[in-house]
Amino acid sequence: MKKDFTKIFQVAAVFIGTVVGAGLASGKEITQFFTSFGLTSFLGILFCGVFYILMGSIIAKIGIKYSLNSYSDVLKIISPNLLGKITGVITTFYLISSASIILAGSGALIHQFFGAPKIVGSLIMLCIACVFLLRDTEGLIEVNSFIVPALLCTITLILVLYFLFCKDSISLQYISSFEPPKKGVFVSTILYAGYNILCCSGVLVPLSNETKSSKTMVYGIALGALGLTLLSGSINLLLLANQPYIFELEIPLLLVAQRFGSVIQALLLVIIWLEMFSTEVSDVYSISKTLEQSFNIKFKKGIFIVLAVALPISQIGFSNLISTLYPLFGLLSLIFITQCIYFYYKHKSELN
Repeated sequence: MKKDFTKIFQVAAVFIGTVVGAGLASGKEITQFFTSFGLTSFLGILFCGVFYILMGSIIAKIGIKYSLNSYSDVLKIISPNLLGKITGVITTFYLISSASIILAGSGALIHQFFGAPKIVGSLIMLCIACVFLLRDTEGLIEVNSFIVPALLCTITLILVLYFLFCKDSISLQYISSFEPPKKGVFVSTILYAGYNILCCSGVLVPLSNETKSSKTMVYGIALGALGLTLLSGSINLLLLANQPYIFELEIPLLLVAQRFGSVIQALLLVIIWLEMFSTEVSDVYSISKTLEQSFNIKFKKGIFIVLAVALPISQIGFSNLISTLYPLFGLLSLIFITQCIYFYYKHKSELN
């Protein structure tokens, strides 16, 4: 029983760690896709949680049933035609872009807090990521099993401090006094959830094949989705309490923690960087597994190829990458999601 719970926790941690990257951990993703829509943003976050459970479970079951090792293998099963190949190319581009966004986020974080050149922060993350990536799946699990609980504890601490010392700023009356700068939270939510599921598929598939238990995967994904919902909701509340200033920053959560002194801000800085790091490891792991399966490029060699491509792209800039690429990728990911749902219900009796 203890062994089963440990595996469920590991799946949940990897799932959360894959989704919580540069954008969510810094507050930039939540600001763009949810906070900008005011109080209705909480409905979008709840929808994301349910969506993660449903789609994550479908992908895991397909991976276990057919003993798949990468997202490209999933595409060969659910869409063995030209559309599947095109989606595979797009998915690889998604993940490389995500890895680039995280490297850019690391650069922006170090630059905003220490004033160092952005390339320094990107290079630091790249080098440390290599150490864990060379440990394959074991390294992926180790990274997330430590970092995810640390993030949840830190955000909870800041939220408690707000309830104790800044009650007025997180009151419904104060938050609702601001006119939301955007409308259409449903469309934004679909794009955001779709993007994250597509990125997660690259980790869920090989993890499912190693776990070989649909029950463990589904429970782990459900626990991870619950954690993500609570985390996103807490961050969203903190950001709503600090509008309109948060819309001007690349790392808005640092402003949120600023009122409690440099110690709390420094703690959050470390946690944000670590979460960026965990997702960087997940994304590079996903692409390298696919390169190994599709092109017979050894996993360790693939790691260096992916990072070599991601580093120059990251220099475009953190905010520019998130605002431009995330909505586009979210839209394109709907193709992948539709294919998965169609295949699942067509073969439902075999998969359950």
